[in-house]
Amino acid sequence: MMALNSSLLIRHARILQPDREFMIGDVLVQNGVIVQVTPEIAPPFPEDSVTEIDATGLTLLPGVIDPQVHFREPGLEHKEDLFTASCACARGGVTSFLEMPNTRPLTTTQAALDDKLQRAAQKCLVNYGFFIGATAEVLPDLLEAAPAPGIKIFMGSMHGPLLVDQDALLEKIFAQGDRLIAVHAEDQARIMQRRQQFAGITDPAIHSTIQDNQAALNATQLALRLAKQYQRRLHILHLSTAEEVELLRQDKPAWVTAEVTPQHLLLNTSVYEKIGTLAQMNPPLRSPHDNDILWQALLDGVIDFIATDHAPHTLEEKAQPYPNSPSGMPGVETSLALMLTQAMQGRCTVAQVAHWMSTAVAKAYRIPNKGAIAPGYDADLVLVDLNTYRPVLREELLTKCGWSPFEGWKLTGWAVYTIVGGNIVYARGKLHTDIRGRALRFDG
Repeated sequence: MMALNSSLLIRHARILQPDREFMIGDVLVQNGVIVQVTPEIAPPFPEDSVTEIDATGLTLLPGVIDPQVHFREPGLEHKEDLFTASCACARGGVTSFLEMPNTRPLTTTQAALDDKLQRAAQKCLVNYGFFIGATAEVLPDLLEAAPAPGIKIFMGSMHGPLLVDQDALLEKIFAQGDRLIAVHAEDQARIMQRRQQFAGITDPAIHSTIQDNQAALNATQLALRLAKQYQRRLHILHLSTAEEVELLRQDKPAWVTAEVTPQHLLLNTSVYEKIGTLAQMNPPLRSPHDNDILWQALLDGVIDFIATDHAPHTLEEKAQPYPNSPSGMPGVETSLALMLTQAMQGRCTVAQVAHWMSTAVAKAYRIPNKGAIAPGYDADLVLVDLNTYRPVLREELLTKCGWSPFEGWKLTGWAVYTIVGGNIVYARGKLHTDIRGRALRFDG
């Protein structure tokens, strides 16, 4: 076990450079920061305690920054908690995450944010940040609570105080301050009307009909209109439909970004038949046509990056008949391997995956010194094996909920080593649970 923040030397890795080219070489890390990236680093080293990793045959990528997760602590720890979720992150090559405010209590005040930050400092193996949640009250901490990557607005698919579905309230939030606003864009009024229309149907596939493409489009149109009216930095969470892509392709101001989940790229309504309510999420899975259009938008840059929307529920909760079954699925453990498998199949490049899952996220949320392998950057890194395929197995998952919608999928690009702040947090199947991440900074 390496001493915390001693020097780390990664040798003979296939290194992804900032210009998206690869180089076989070495990386030297001191005090959690990359100090040298070169074809060969020769001794003598600056100090005695140098931990070496022989990375022959492995590819070195910037650690994944997952910008949308629900880790359930405080208040819902039976589904997941910050320790178990961060263990799953480490296994998945995720070195930082941004977590959402729908915990109990809700993260709508500085005090609630501080509580999460204290919990994370004690429990998290990886780096962390927490959104502040908007409510109908427009609480004073919404604009001031720090550190936070932005404001989260649930325009739909939510109940209780975090549902902000009235145009006047939304406009009030967009009109105040300049903090980034991230929206879950679904039209709550349309969803409620369609729930009544399709009441009594227990086939979970009806979920995609109730919360249809139009519900998503309506809300994204409204958020985009407000962002343009107030020149407000907007991020559209988990984009899911071809119609929303077309809207953004025609009209996407420079201050608007969007993300997509691996689920919406790789799964569609056909999987309800196979895995039932395990396929239920918000916004719902769509058609194969939507899959194709989302992929093209990601490749074109209309969609900026990838997030998992990791939202675990227990198998017992998921086993309830629809509509009593909760929406959401885990994702941090499988996202990188899923996307790298797509790269190895020729759908995109490894460099694009790293851009979508790290570099572009750091840029959008103004997280300094993350998302690249270069001197001066934080040593948040993942070494992956692109030559070995292994299936997603329920018994190997570290998320507390213990299941995955991708169970049985054979994937490559699994993390072999995950490094957080220069410390090895995961190595060849073994977690180092004494490592702790740090609170992320957001510059601007």
